[in-house]
Amino acid sequence: MLFLVFIGAVGAFILWQRGSSVSAGTVPATAPAKGKKGAGGAIPVVAARARKGSIGVYDPGLGAITPIYTVMVKSLVNGQLMNVNFKEGDLVKKGDLLIQIDSRPYQATLDQAQGQLVKDQATLDNARVDLERYDKLLKLNAIQEQLYATQIATVHQAEGVVKTDQGVIDMDQLNLEYCKITAPISGLIGLRLVDPGNIVHNTDTNPLLVITQVQPISALFTLAEDQLPVVLRKLNAGQHLEADAYDRGDTKKLATGSLVSVDNQIDPTTGTLRLRAVFDNKDNMLFPNQFVNVHLLVEEKTGVTLIPTAAIQRTSSTEYVYIVKPDSTVTVSNVTEGVTQGGDTEIKSGVTPGDVVVMTGVDRLLEGSAVRAQVGDDQQSGGAAGKKGTGSGSPVSSVATKGNGGGQRK
Repeated sequence: MLFLVFIGAVGAFILWQRGSSVSAGTVPATAPAKGKKGAGGAIPVVAARARKGSIGVYDPGLGAITPIYTVMVKSLVNGQLMNVNFKEGDLVKKGDLLIQIDSRPYQATLDQAQGQLVKDQATLDNARVDLERYDKLLKLNAIQEQLYATQIATVHQAEGVVKTDQGVIDMDQLNLEYCKITAPISGLIGLRLVDPGNIVHNTDTNPLLVITQVQPISALFTLAEDQLPVVLRKLNAGQHLEADAYDRGDTKKLATGSLVSVDNQIDPTTGTLRLRAVFDNKDNMLFPNQFVNVHLLVEEKTGVTLIPTAAIQRTSSTEYVYIVKPDSTVTVSNVTEGVTQGGDTEIKSGVTPGDVVVMTGVDRLLEGSAVRAQVGDDQQSGGAAGKKGTGSGSPVSSVATKGNGGGQRK
């Protein structure tokens, strides 16, 4: 009996302790917190305003950067390589002295040829003087005509010898020029293939160096034959079609150039045609044999409705967007897509300029859901913030859509 009384007292004490804790305001750790969804339980979303603007129609193609000129520099004379006046990877200009070959043997040959010319010129002068004498004597019938004719032949022979000597001199002078190897074009020098001190020959198979023109530079790319009629029509009409070169991932634009020419036949195995676009490449972003994605601008659409591509939701049969209404609720609107470029998409129907479309947070939305929207005005390329934004896609301002839908800035 005493044991039962003891047990009852312990139980009463425990119940008294729990009651004291609750009365003191202690909340269990598992109790749900209130008010986390904001005022009225509105769902926070990031939205963008549809706008009227321009968008380009581009034909994409795969290609590679190809230099317009590539020169393999070789020696035109035989001799020892004395000096190399460039560093590997230098950007040189046309006419810059690159290599000096030992010119002393050719200078000695030139001196000999010049001496021989002086000697043969004196012989020619003497023959001409004799010819003048024979001419006077012939008029006086003091000599036979055969002697006069022989002297004329002697003069012509001496003239031929002098002319041959002059040709030898010209060749020796040219060899002296060849001993100074200059850059035939402006471009980028590759690795040096021959070191100073080696003997080079004009019959060597390997070049001394290779120069590649990089400013300007071209890209050879292909387009499907179905895309060619519009391109060829505009090219034949004299229009300049803009071409953008993107990196391998097709995400970063490297340079902007223009289409200059097309190949003369379609490859029957692939059904494509090769085209060449030229880029100034002032910042050297393009490098020979670099793989690029080329976007050829064939049309510029103006005055169309544009929204960020991220705002478009897709099912197996339709595309739709969530539009934020003036009462801060959303409605589903089916849309018809047009051209997509970068992060923007043309909308042909379903959205009008000024409509606010939801970009992120759509997984929690239903028809009529209440939202609290942050709207980034002056959107660029898929909802990135405008010129004053951070460029990370964060909105420029926080806007609660109400009233006429234009929003009020907080």
